[in-house]
Amino acid sequence: MTLKNWRVLIVVLLCGSLLGCANEHDGGSSRVDMQAAANRADGILDAVLAEIRPAVNWAHGPTSTGACDVSRMRVVMTIVAAERRGSVLGVVERFWRKSEYRIKSVNKDPEFPAIYAETKDGFGVSLSFGGRGQAFFEADSPCVDKSEVAAPTTPPNGPSYEGVYPIPRPNIRSPFWSAGAP
Repeated sequence: MTLKNWRVLIVVLLCGSLLGCANEHDGGSSRVDMQAAANRADGILDAVLAEIRPAVNWAHGPTSTGACDVSRMRVVMTIVAAERRGSVLGVVERFWRKSEYRIKSVNKDPEFPAIYAETKDGFGVSLSFGGRGQAFFEADSPCVDKSEVAAPTTPPNGPSYEGVYPIPRPNIRSPFWSAGAP
């Protein structure tokens, strides 16, 4: 093969790989379906909850599917005192930064704080606090191929509340997370 032919071959291969990557990221064939995205979301949520020590009790929230996306939720059943919410947010933010997630927004409201981030592969992830210190973790997929989505397989580490909607307010006290003063 001549030097000129090698150059042409390299250019063709390079252009082909670049176009292939562009198609994967701009709505072309994603090769990931909703079930795979739901599994990835579960992994994201499992990982962040494992970082919180002492552990908080949680239950599965609803799974939502859209035209081309899927969302998983974990509802924290441990009461998190207002004085401890910043600690939970700090643990989560440090873990997400260490995991190279992009922090998109932080809501510093004293009663209902929240943090929103994005993974390198385009999953949105959030921690938000609601009434009585109940925390909600959510992971949302980017657009993926439509498919059926099964229930999560990770067992909750507290009451499951399977088939119960809405999930009750937090009802598990923790000597650490439910305590008023740090």
